[in-house]
Amino acid sequence: MSRLSSAERLSLGDKFRHLNWGLIALIVVIGLMGVTLLYSAGGKNWQPWAAAQLSRFGIGLCLMILVALVDVRVWLRIAYPMYGVMLFLLVVVEVMGHIGMGAQRWINLGFFVIQPSELMKITLVLALAKYFHSLSMEDIGHPLKLVAPIAMVLAPVGLVLLQPNLGTAMLLMLASGAVFFAGGVRWWKFVIVIALAGAILPIAWHHLHDYQRMRLMTFLNPGADPLGAGYNILQSKIALGSGGLFGKGFGQGTQSQLQFLPEKHTDFIFVVLAEEFGMFGALLLLLLYFLLIAYGFIIAFTCRNQFGRLAAFGLTTSFFLYVFVNVAMVTGLIPVVGIPLPLVSYGGTAMLTLLIGCGLLLGISVHRDIRISRTGSSE
Repeated sequence: MSRLSSAERLSLGDKFRHLNWGLIALIVVIGLMGVTLLYSAGGKNWQPWAAAQLSRFGIGLCLMILVALVDVRVWLRIAYPMYGVMLFLLVVVEVMGHIGMGAQRWINLGFFVIQPSELMKITLVLALAKYFHSLSMEDIGHPLKLVAPIAMVLAPVGLVLLQPNLGTAMLLMLASGAVFFAGGVRWWKFVIVIALAGAILPIAWHHLHDYQRMRLMTFLNPGADPLGAGYNILQSKIALGSGGLFGKGFGQGTQSQLQFLPEKHTDFIFVVLAEEFGMFGALLLLLLYFLLIAYGFIIAFTCRNQFGRLAAFGLTTSFFLYVFVNVAMVTGLIPVVGIPLPLVSYGGTAMLTLLIGCGLLLGISVHRDIRISRTGSSE
């Protein structure tokens, strides 16, 4: 059956048939790889991480499918309210947030701990996509028209920096920059922003927390404090190198199994994979990520409405940044900033957020032939 041009003609069965099942299969394979690695990291035991991760992944997959079946125009209509709610929750975090590992980033609901900064990564992209969707190319070229979206970015970034959470703030800015670029903002304006950012770096350095400055110094010379600040990255590099080409075998990684590797179930889960399955296993996961990201950009480039195109581009860029920053971090290419490996690292809000983002990508693909005017109605 040929693709349909209007959402009013898409039945629920049509939507299911138009789902990108190749993308769904990739997501399932990556998620199950994560559960397997957490099972190994737990000493070949479902507790304390693998069982919880599997249940969250199952719930997230169901939520992903539900999100994918929602008309893309619904997300267009509620993009601003969703952004407003997430911004409010970030304020709540500052007032009465749950403190963990020295940072105040979570809201404890009793039965579930939510991290609003993770959900903001999605709602900010949708809000920016809606804003640029409503502009003409002439409007985008007017500097005053960029004041509102810049404020939309700086508000959550500022609140996230107060938590403090430098890694997430960085991802919010970079993913937002991708939407600005795809929306038609000229490249020379990005050059000006980068130059201004470089000019204020000395000031920003003095406002960093002590542990953040220590991370940057450790990145430059991890061997200066091998049992202190440099311990994490040095152990990570030892584990990466010891895995060799094909690894030590499932559950046989000495650095992870003997508790030398810190945060092995979250930030450093990629190292567990590389130690136990070697460079072959690491490259296989990276290949799966490459295919998933490629699917996302194809969806963005083939979408016929501006909102879906910008949202898909921003969401895919955000997913790419997750992968790039985590892998670069654990291999010592950039400082440690606490970004999880998507769909693999242990975590609740991050897992659900990523799967919701994947659901939005799937939904944009299903409804990509819909033409939407700048006012939000079908053409």
